[in-house]
Amino acid sequence: MAGPLGDLEAGGTAEPPPTGFTDPDSLTGGIHPGRLVVIAGGATTSTVRRLACPFCHGQHADPLPCTGMTVLIIGGSGFLGAELVRQATSVGRVTATTFNSRPGQAPDAPWHRLDLRDPRRLGEVIDTVAPSAVINASSGAADWAVTADGSVRLAQMTARRGIRLVHVSSDAVFSGASRSRYDETALPDPVTPYGAAKAAAETAVRLLHPDAVVARTSLIIGDGDSVHEQAVRELAAGTRKGALFTDDIRCPVHVADLATALWELASSDATGVFHLAGPDALSRYELGVLIARRDGIDPCLLPTGRRADTRILGALDVRLDSRATQGRLSTRLRGAGEFLDTTR
Repeated sequence: MAGPLGDLEAGGTAEPPPTGFTDPDSLTGGIHPGRLVVIAGGATTSTVRRLACPFCHGQHADPLPCTGMTVLIIGGSGFLGAELVRQATSVGRVTATTFNSRPGQAPDAPWHRLDLRDPRRLGEVIDTVAPSAVINASSGAADWAVTADGSVRLAQMTARRGIRLVHVSSDAVFSGASRSRYDETALPDPVTPYGAAKAAAETAVRLLHPDAVVARTSLIIGDGDSVHEQAVRELAAGTRKGALFTDDIRCPVHVADLATALWELASSDATGVFHLAGPDALSRYELGVLIARRDGIDPCLLPTGRRADTRILGALDVRLDSRATQGRLSTRLRGAGEFLDTTR
């Protein structure tokens, strides 16, 4: 490889190239030979099957954190964040959470307004809550300042304070060019601005906070209130334009399963990359049919199309392989064929 990175691989003394983030550059001085492996190396996962809680030094019968562990949820007013808060507060666990525009519905969790673009405010929230662990379930879409830079700041601050970090990522970090499923060792190759921001965030988290968990997931489905389920109902009713693509493949996961798995990881001493997606690979149309049948809607009302025939940017076939992660967790990640089946 030519250029500075090639010189570093060869053990040269080229000026370290920038990481692409202002704060990490001031902290690390750029990419050095000893750190290049951290950024470009394949992802690894913990080999621990039954995960021990590092805070009470015991084993949990359930995946939720022990009562002596305070957890801060970044993005608690979002779809996933709200489920994380619900599960914790329903059993009396100590949880604090953040919101950007308006707080969520959970009255038992203290809410803190936070814009991840504001490092001063982020530090204030962390120091006020003094958490044992932080779960970053925020969604800044393709906004680099939130999705990428915000995750960098959070990784820096939690690492400096010795706070455990679980960073939620996405299958959008992959291009879909692979002919096989993407397991936890697959390297990101995004094709969208959102995917690029999530991939950059992953790299920064693993560089700045080596003991953190990066948890990639896929389409998140609930019991009728996810954006995907709402879209199916609106398309069937004719109140929304568009189509459900037959060539856009993902591995949907139920929000309750995902949240439970994230709590299990947050309560553990596991580190590295984990995949939290369902085992069923479905097209958007196939998923829509399952949702329609559950909701008593005629699937014939759903408009179909091919994403390849449009100019919509994005990966077509991204199948997360979660088998290695599933083998390490007690939480079972159900497939959409199971959790959307009304006959069970």
